[in-house]
Amino acid sequence: MTHLTIEPSILYVGTPVALLATVNEDGTVNLAPMSSAWALGDVVVLGVGVSGQTAVNLRERPEVVINYPSPDQWKAVERLAPLTAANPVPSHKQDRFRHERAKFTASGLTPVPSELVTPPRVAECPLQFEATVDHAELDAKGNFLIAQARVVRVHAAQEIVVPGTSHVDPAAWSPLIYNFRHYYGLGPELGQSFRTETPR
Repeated sequence: MTHLTIEPSILYVGTPVALLATVNEDGTVNLAPMSSAWALGDVVVLGVGVSGQTAVNLRERPEVVINYPSPDQWKAVERLAPLTAANPVPSHKQDRFRHERAKFTASGLTPVPSELVTPPRVAECPLQFEATVDHAELDAKGNFLIAQARVVRVHAAQEIVVPGTSHVDPAAWSPLIYNFRHYYGLGPELGQSFRTETPR
């Protein structure tokens, strides 16, 4: 195997897409796609651009629903991608983004009430995490807000849950993956970890 030294402009090596639902200052709902999230126990660490509306909302109203779409929902995600609830549109986004507050309408997705937090869930997303932001701070360069969101309730579509358990069936659930700015689903299973709770 020969390796090249490269300088890519992005480092999205392949991470799940999430739709973050937060509440704007006027009570409307912001819905924003992102792919910089990872879980530590019951905490999901979120990385969002500091100038976006999501960052403002997470700091001022620290509740969020982390909705995970399936691969067949990539077009709805992409409809959201060029939209921002920020008004005016931040200067670095003005050439490619447009202002839009009605994100659910624009995406064709459906809001449904959450049980423990104010922002709604996305009905079409098979996996939804209601969460509260316990800690948020800027990254070392001040470009991103890093928020630690403690998950307080999980909703999973019945068809992706192992019957009679609280385990998500990895054979039934496939996240939408953002791979160097292209959308993918998962391929076939290659094997299982010795730590799996859903052995075959």
